Amino acid sequence: MTTPQETYHARLRTLSEASVHLHFDAFADIDWDHPDYAVDPTDPRWVLPAADPLGGHPWYREQPLEVRARIGLWRYANIVKVGMQFENILIRGVMDYLFSLPNQNPEFRYLTHEATEECHHTQMFQEFVNRSGADVPGGRRSFRILGRFMPLAGSLLPESFFTGVLAGEEPIDHLQKAILRGGEDIHPLMRRLMQIHVAEEARHISFAHEFLRRKVPGYGRFRRGALSIAFPVIMRTLGEVIVVPDRRTAAKIGVPHRVIKDIFWKSPEGERMLRDLFADVRMLAEEIGLMNKASRPVWRALGIDGRPARYRGEPARLSA
Repeated sequence: MTTPQETYHARLRTLSEASVHLHFDAFADIDWDHPDYAVDPTDPRWVLPAADPLGGHPWYREQPLEVRARIGLWRYANIVKVGMQFENILIRGVMDYLFSLPNQNPEFRYLTHEATEECHHTQMFQEFVNRSGADVPGGRRSFRILGRFMPLAGSLLPESFFTGVLAGEEPIDHLQKAILRGGEDIHPLMRRLMQIHVAEEARHISFAHEFLRRKVPGYGRFRRGALSIAFPVIMRTLGEVIVVPDRRTAAKIGVPHRVIKDIFWKSPEGERMLRDLFADVRMLAEEIGLMNKASRPVWRALGIDGRPARYRGEPARLSA
């Protein structure tokens, strides 16, 4: 009979082999100088699709085409910059976690594959920001400061660290899939970046799910209880860093604060979108025993409660 550890190790080997057979290089797999990928701020294909929280807002849709294109390019560039910063933190935290792993542990091989892929993502994202001409800051200032210390959780609190990994990866994955599924005419360079990112992040998200599924049930009662409370807090906090634009930066390009406030997350549509972002991790929390009498009110207070997804990646229209 196969033990849980043997099953976990077999899944790690599958993920590692997948990284060997399907991976992307930031410069070999994107022809940055191809004419189709040229970045023109007035190109109407930078207009945000309805699947983006800002793109679907009435204020944005009422703006002239050139304004929507300019704001759209800024929005894409800032999300990509936050992604670069987040993945930089992830790489450093993974390296911290791996430093003391014992020999023969298959986590080492898979996580070094993941770190390699994330390095290519940081190159890909920063190259896009550079070519966009948008001098975006990425995450809010507090996130950029705390990012200097977050990687220490890789070895000190690995369950919190990999929860944080999911908190950053799940919302952007959800948003990118919704945009790609929407079928709207987005700029081909942005479409290519999303396709690459979604393809490789599927493995990264799978690992974080498997890691927590394998480790958390074996923790003591106090450690599991503390994580059950921290889990939704980490999800909401880091998820907002990824999705919600900085107030000052948004004001610089003419997006009123009332619009940002309405989208994130005061309107009924915003509230629904916030819940949709975390359907997959609610499913995971249920599976590994992190949904309990103490933690459920926290999920509810943070506005990210709701029905868990039936399977990973379930489209929002079905999970609503």
